[in-house]
Parts: sequence; C-alpha cells; structure tokens
Amino acid sequence: MTQDLVARTRDFIAEHVIPVEEEFRGDVTAAGGDAARIRLQALARDAGVFAPHVPVELGGHGLGMVDRAPVFEEAGYSVLGPVALHIGAPDEGNVHLLNEVATAEQRLRFLEPLARGDVRSGFAMTEPAPGAGSDPAALRTEARQVEGGWVVNGEKKFITGADGAGFFIVMARTPGGATMFLTDADAEGVEVGRHVPTMDRSMVGGHCEMTFRDVFVPDAGVLGAVDEGFRYAQVRLGPARMTHVMRWLGAARRAHEVAVRYAAGREAFGTTLSELGMAQQAIADNEIDLEASRALLMRACTLLDAGERASRETSIAKTFAAEAIDRVVDRSMQLCGGMGVSDDLPIAWIAREVRPFRVYDGPSEVHRWSIARRAVRRITAG
Repeated sequence: MTQDLVARTRDFIAEHVIPVEEEFRGDVTAAGGDAARIRLQALARDAGVFAPHVPVELGGHGLGMVDRAPVFEEAGYSVLGPVALHIGAPDEGNVHLLNEVATAEQRLRFLEPLARGDVRSGFAMTEPAPGAGSDPAALRTEARQVEGGWVVNGEKKFITGADGAGFFIVMARTPGGATMFLTDADAEGVEVGRHVPTMDRSMVGGHCEMTFRDVFVPDAGVLGAVDEGFRYAQVRLGPARMTHVMRWLGAARRAHEVAVRYAAGREAFGTTLSELGMAQQAIADNEIDLEASRALLMRACTLLDAGERASRETSIAKTFAAEAIDRVVDRSMQLCGGMGVSDDLPIAWIAREVRPFRVYDGPSEVHRWSIARRAVRRITAG
C-alpha cells in the first residue's frame, strides 16, 4: 500500500504542484495563500493522496513514521507539496499531538476539522528575547488559574501559520511547570501581529508575532494535564523533527537531480561537466549525504514507531540531516553555476527554504549540546 501511495504522490506532485511552484517561484503567498492551499488540497483528495499521516478514522491513511518517510519525501520534492498534502508545519505536528493527548471533546472541536483541512492551526511556544526559544525553560508567557479556567498573558514570536489560523496550542508557564492550552484564534485578547520577514516563503500564514492579553481559556481548553506541557512538547517535537527531515530530503533530492542533469548536458573544457573530477566529487558527496540522512531518519522513525521517545536518535538525525540537506542544495547550486542562482532552475528557491531548517526545531548547536550531555552521562555512568 505504501509504495502505491508513494507512486501516486510522485505523480500528483509532478502534475499538479510543481507547475504552481514554478509559476510563483515557491512563494505560497504569491500563489494565493489559503486559496491556493484549499485548491491544492482538494486536488490531493481527488488523487487519494491527502493526509497520509492522519488516522484512518479521521479520513487519512494512518501511516506510521517509517511508512510516512518515503511518502513525505515525494511530497517534499516540491516546496509546496507539503501544503498540498496537508503534511506541512505546524498542522502536521499538531495533528499528531492532538491525536495523542486531546480529550474526546477536544478531538471533536479541534482535531477533526484540522485533520480534514477545514482549518489551520498554530503552535505558540517561541517568544521574543529573553523568552523561550532554544531554551524552553525561559518561557515567560503565564497562565493564572481563575474560576472555571485560566487567564493567559504573554508575547510570542515566529509562530508559523498564525495569520489565518483557526486555533492555537499555546504554551504558558503555570505554578508547577508549563501547560498547553487550546484557544480559538478569535478569542478575546488573542492578537496576531506582523509577519516576521524570513527567507523561506512556502508556509501559509507566515511566521508571526502574537500577543495574548488576558485570554480566558476554560478548563476544557487545557490540553493534557496541568504542568505537563514540556513533556507533551516532546511528544510533538521528536516526530515533527523527523517529518521535517522527510520533507526537506525531497527538496534536496530534487535540487541534486536538477544539478546532475545539468552537469551531464553542460559542455566544458572539452567534455561534459559531469565527467570532471571536482563535479563528480560534488555529485558523489550529495549521494552520500542523502543516503546517510535517510539511514539516520529511518533509525529514529523505527524507534518512534516502537513507542520510544528516541530523543537522542531524533536529535542526531535532525542535526545531521539539516546540515547534509543544506550541503546537498549548496553543491547543486555550485554545479549549475549562474543558472543555479537564477530562478530559471528551482535550486535557488529550494535553498532559501532548506537553510532555516538548521535553526527551526532547535539549532544544530543546541542539539549537539544535548547529544554531548547524553554521551557524557552514558559513558561515565559506570
């Protein structure tokens, strides 16, 4: 079943998504934003490739992490593919979290419309300095308990998809730790501010500043248990890091394939570019980086499917793959010379999309710090 879905996804991306991407150079806002999302997702439903990660009972294909990998990679072959298949951030990660944690009432009110693509969502955790960013413990948004619920106050920044989202999962500090809250976007006191200008342009709703001013959230809006927000964040973040790897592997593979075809047809110094040693080294290094990223990804996904947290493995896979994918796209650009930095090939807009992955979902440096700490504890424990 998975291989058939992979093939159908590949055909769908080629026929319906890449033409839109190429027309608008990978810019989802220029393509129409939410209107483009709705149109592409309708086509994905018709093609039977919509929502491969969503549970079957909610209208998806119910794929586990290992089976998602090749499907998500094919979707990521276009930078607009994740939007079309409804597997982009933050909605994909929010579907996973809600499916794991939400109450029956929350599933009906928030998860089901999100799974269908009727609404978009946001995950409001990152804050302006000195608030939470790479260090979640710096969380400054606060929730105060009142009769019948909680009142949330704070500022957020870089909230992906915030403009036009139907609801938010908000992380706020509570007396015993941190708690996740569900709130409608039109709730009194919820304000979506400016779009933070970033180099990537493929995510509907941008990366926005937000303010929560005396936002009342009833007790029924608490997601999971009070004070357990950081634990639930790991439920979401580990798999979400791996699905990012899957999607950007597809984009990197496309850049690589474009570059190889270009090098094989470009004559230089009495032969084709692909026959020159330095070009061959770049091509071979791309092949190695892509395969190594897939291997680390599949190791982490196997553990996640087995019910393990796999924090070490997801950090390793995310760090290596984010940097390897960036290398692949950069080498591909170099192989194509002037064409590589132009909009006549897709490599330039792929490059602007994949570079932020070394920052998003935890900078490489923070993951290395975490990996090193675990190594020290493991090796010195005896």
